[in-house]
Amino acid sequence: MTETEQPPPLAAHAVGVPTRRLDGPAKVRGTAPYAWEHRLPEPVYVHAVQARIARGRIVRIDTAAAEAVDGVLTVLSHRTAPRLADTFDRELAILQGPEVGFRGQIVGAVLAETPEAARYAASLVQYGYEQEPHHTELRVDSPDTYTPEKVNPSFPSDTEQGDPEAALKEAACTIDATYRTPMQFNNPMEPHTTIAIWEEGDPEDPSASPLLTLYDSTQGSHTVRTTLAPMLGLGAERIRVISPHVGGGFGSKGMPHAHNVLACLAAKVLRGRPAKLALTRQQLFSLAGHRTPTVQRVRLGAEPDGQLTAISHEVLEHTSRVKEFAEQSAVATRMMYASPNRRTAHLLAALDVPVPSWMRAPGETPGMYAAEVAMDELAEALGLDPIELRKRNDPTQEPETGKPWSSRHLVECLTTGARRFGWDQRTAPGTRREGEWLVGLGVASSTYPGYAMPGSEVEIVHRGSSRYTVRIGAADLGTGTWTVLSQIAADGLGVAAENVRMEIGDTAYPMATVAGGSSGVTSWGSSLLNAVRAFRDQYGDDPEAGARVRAGYPENPARERYAVHSFGAHFAEARVNAVTGEVRVPRMLGVFSAGRIINPLLARSQFIGGMTMGLSMALHEEGVFDYTTGHVVNQDLADYHVAVCADIGDIEAAWLDEEDFVSNPMGSRGIGEIGIVGSPSAVVNAVYNATGIRVRELPLTPDKLLGE
Repeated sequence: MTETEQPPPLAAHAVGVPTRRLDGPAKVRGTAPYAWEHRLPEPVYVHAVQARIARGRIVRIDTAAAEAVDGVLTVLSHRTAPRLADTFDRELAILQGPEVGFRGQIVGAVLAETPEAARYAASLVQYGYEQEPHHTELRVDSPDTYTPEKVNPSFPSDTEQGDPEAALKEAACTIDATYRTPMQFNNPMEPHTTIAIWEEGDPEDPSASPLLTLYDSTQGSHTVRTTLAPMLGLGAERIRVISPHVGGGFGSKGMPHAHNVLACLAAKVLRGRPAKLALTRQQLFSLAGHRTPTVQRVRLGAEPDGQLTAISHEVLEHTSRVKEFAEQSAVATRMMYASPNRRTAHLLAALDVPVPSWMRAPGETPGMYAAEVAMDELAEALGLDPIELRKRNDPTQEPETGKPWSSRHLVECLTTGARRFGWDQRTAPGTRREGEWLVGLGVASSTYPGYAMPGSEVEIVHRGSSRYTVRIGAADLGTGTWTVLSQIAADGLGVAAENVRMEIGDTAYPMATVAGGSSGVTSWGSSLLNAVRAFRDQYGDDPEAGARVRAGYPENPARERYAVHSFGAHFAEARVNAVTGEVRVPRMLGVFSAGRIINPLLARSQFIGGMTMGLSMALHEEGVFDYTTGHVVNQDLADYHVAVCADIGDIEAAWLDEEDFVSNPMGSRGIGEIGIVGSPSAVVNAVYNATGIRVRELPLTPDKLLGE
């Protein structure tokens, strides 16, 4: 890779050995280039102009003041921007007409010689609007609700087994509670950034189409290319996307957003000069997706011994009128616990809001929060230990499909965690006090599907002397792709790991699926080992220098016969100040069943990162929305509170020693998202145990406790 700094050689380790990140030294030194940092000659800086209304149309544009700013080259609007070849995706089809679908939508852009000039000039562009009535508030009586055909990614919206309504009426003990979660925002440290260079084809060859190069902060360079190509009227082979290092994403960089299209349109206008665009922190709140707010009604029915007889989980969420995104919040309930009668349902309210999108463990995170707090409420109502209730309802096979589990060790996770965390010290709600502090312990289960995405390919080249280059267009958004794939390759090729050179993050390399759904290592690693087998079959044990093979994702029919999921158990200690309502969480523990752990050092980081994000969701994160203007009020990191170092106490992750070769040939399952699932519930349940006050709306701020 000529555009990026290669990571240093890997030490002689392989799968299962704690190994430091290959890209760590370059990142610490500041020499690992992120999208904005690629040095290109004569860049032009692009700053987006955003709509100031929630719904309507533009009737007047005044760009004179902006164009008069020194260094400004041009101002784009729907009247002057290049036309797109495909405008089906209304989130991405920007500057193609006067319609405004939400506040913050891109309605123009300034192109200037410096970022300061572009940003200042953008503030001078004046728009006149013809406003239309808008609706931005998610309400249970919203007139615009409907049942989507499917929920992310392709699950049926509603399911029903048995007769849950009759079973609820006949149950010895029932829980009927409504839980609410707010809008939440991904907020990766590296903002969404794109540099686009549009070069016209060979003037002596009229059939040669333009070439477009993008340096992009993305979780999937190939996804960016295949999404943008039809919109721009280009063949995918005429677009190259380069993305060697990504500073976080949490799902928000899993698919292109409107800023990608804006950079391409600006580059087309510039014809050869790089168009350089980085969203500001404030712009991320309307242009990079968010987690939808939810209203979730959970009903549980049980026998006196705790056996569940009925489960009903109904979810109301919002989507944008511009483009549908249906979060699968109730889907995990379909497979988590045993019950002969169950119902899950999703309703969407189409509102004049920015487009929601993926955020770490979309669906499972808000859905399992509600379901696991409801399980805690049921345990309390039955007089059962919350762990015992979960054990008694552990299914022997996947309830929805009847398939056997490839691996399910939830009970072992709960038992191991209880022993390590000191669960036997838990007291009745509101009874343990240390000075001004009320102290409690909480637990919650966790699950996440073992996704695999066919489509990736890997190229292996022998460089001589048992040295290999391995190429795949995969992404490393801080999760350790450079390192883990190098370990897998070294094991597969039977060489010292320092003899493997990984090349990733470029569409010049073979196709790779998106880094999402905790599927990266399963999808890419399976393709990598398949390429290793093909290499050995073709060249034997003594290949010549230059020997090369390319292979894709292998068939794995066993996956169709089994239910593949990861599981875990979260434990939290909460301390609540009886005077101020302040909540502190000094201890958290997660115990996970996630197959073979390829790199324990990096895995621990992923687990505790997810747990920390769940703690943040429980206590801090809330997008405050002004329904009259359609504006996210706290659209920065000063007012959108997230957990910081001072909020984190003793947080630890552990895992069971297991392998799951149904999942993939490495025996592993994904770990990027299971850490957050269930984590907020454990914190909320611990606060209840400390105070005896049940809070059903996140975040759990002091006012919700002092009001009791």
